[in-house]
Order: sequence, then C-alpha cells, then structure tokens
Amino acid sequence: MSEKTDTVKKIQEYIGENINLNITLKSISEYSGYSPWHTERIFKEVTGKNLFSYIRDLRLSKAAITLRDNKIKVIDVAFDFVFDSPEGFARAFSRKFGISPKKYSKNPEPIKLFIPYMAYDRTPESKGDDYMGKDVKAIFVQVIERPERKALILRGKKAKEYFGYCEEVGCDVWGVLSSVKEALYEPIGMWLPDNMIKEGTSKYIQGVEVPLDYSNKIPEGYELITLKPCKMMVFQGEPYEDENFSEAVSEVMKKIDKFDPGIYGYEWNYESDPSFQLAPMGYRGYIEARPVKEKK
Repeated sequence: MSEKTDTVKKIQEYIGENINLNITLKSISEYSGYSPWHTERIFKEVTGKNLFSYIRDLRLSKAAITLRDNKIKVIDVAFDFVFDSPEGFARAFSRKFGISPKKYSKNPEPIKLFIPYMAYDRTPESKGDDYMGKDVKAIFVQVIERPERKALILRGKKAKEYFGYCEEVGCDVWGVLSSVKEALYEPIGMWLPDNMIKEGTSKYIQGVEVPLDYSNKIPEGYELITLKPCKMMVFQGEPYEDENFSEAVSEVMKKIDKFDPGIYGYEWNYESDPSFQLAPMGYRGYIEARPVKEKK
C-alpha cells in the first residue's frame, strides 16, 4: 500500500503546484511514471475520488477563496483557474456551492470548500512500543487569553473524539468552517464542558471562532454559541512525519493528560470552557489547548 500512497501523494503535490496550468492525464501519468489507466485507478483507490473531479473541486475551492479575499473580476478568476469560459466557470461554481460566483464575491457566505487531504497509509503495521515518543521529544507550553467571542459550530450526536464525530456528521465540516471569511482563527475541534452540551448531542464538535457581531449566513444544521473570555494552556508537540500522525498525536495527548498545570500557577478549568485541538499538521506538530484558571 505504501508505494500506491506515495505515488498518489506525489500526484497531489503535482496538482497543487500546477493548479493554474492545463493539467492533462498524460502529464500526470508521465510525472507518476505509470500508465494513464493505472494512474487514474490508484488515485481513486487511495483518495476515493475521481482524478479530474479532484482537480475540478480543488480549482473551484481555490477560486472561491480568491473571490472571497480579493477584489477581482469573476472573468479573471475563471481564466486564472483554467476554465474555458466565464459561463462554464459560473455554472460549475453554482453547481458546487449553490451560489453564483458574482453573488459570492459580493457577499461571501459560508460554503462547503473541498479540503484535499494528502494521501498516507491509514492502516500502518504496528510499530510496537519502541515507536511511541520517537517523534515527540519535547512539548512547548504557553498560556494565552481568549476574549469573549462567538463560534460557528456543528454538533454531533454522541462523539467524544474526532473519528467518532466524522462517522456521525461526515469529514467535510472543515470545508465549511474554512470558508468563513470573518474567522478569528483557523477551525478547531472542541471538547465541550457538560454545561454547553445540549441533550442528545456530542461532547466533541467542530467549529470556528468569529467576532461577537458576526451576522453572516448560518449554514443549515450549524449554530452560533458565545464563548466567554478565558485562559488556555496551549501545548505544541515537535514536528513529525505526516504518515505517523496518529502515533504522534496520541503521544502528545498522553503527555498532556499527565501534565501538572500547577507548576505554572494554574489549575484545569474543564467545567467552564471548551478544550480544543487544531488540525494535525506534521510540519508544526500537534497543537491542543485546555482551559485553566489561576490557582488559589
């Protein structure tokens, strides 16, 4: 499986680097070193997505971000992302996001962006106890203050962690959260304190923090909640190889569970505020934050 995933990861990198150019099956297969038929087959096998559906959805999502963040004509974006005509781009954009690019550029509401996850072997053989901690030698700790703000969230049903949440609501929530122009920070996964959990909903949710005066469209099924001012103790592990993310994240979480905030003059404040995690990215290490208050 590793040879296939390595190949697909290379293809994804090639697509990302050439997304504004004319990408053909021939150019991809020549880059991958496989026949066109085999290239298409292994790409769908590993990602679950047709090769050119992947390219189209990635182009449309990058075009949406361009329209969201820049004062630029729709026709220019259409040609920048290699669509044959502005009309064809508008039709594809409207089918994908349910809103025309012209209307979206004037008032960027939350939409479901396509978030491409890089291929990796999701079922690696056990590396044994000797592996644990190999990529995690130190953890950086700091305390930050968060002001009062709101969060656009989507609740699950019974989930207590990320994978259970994905099974309940799907793994494309991040695409919606990443599209929110007013976001104060990047999207996060949150563990809610008991007093913030609605009956019949999950402890683990995903959301994005926004200003108190946020007034943009709230997607169906989502809601706005208010988060109080709080102090958060932030933990950041060392960088790790992406294919080892499960082990690296698990090791950091274990070390956080054993950590005594009292050495900094704090104690946990789980009953008051949510804990949160950022999307695991190997180049920066795993980042998680837990609420604290000053020790009496």
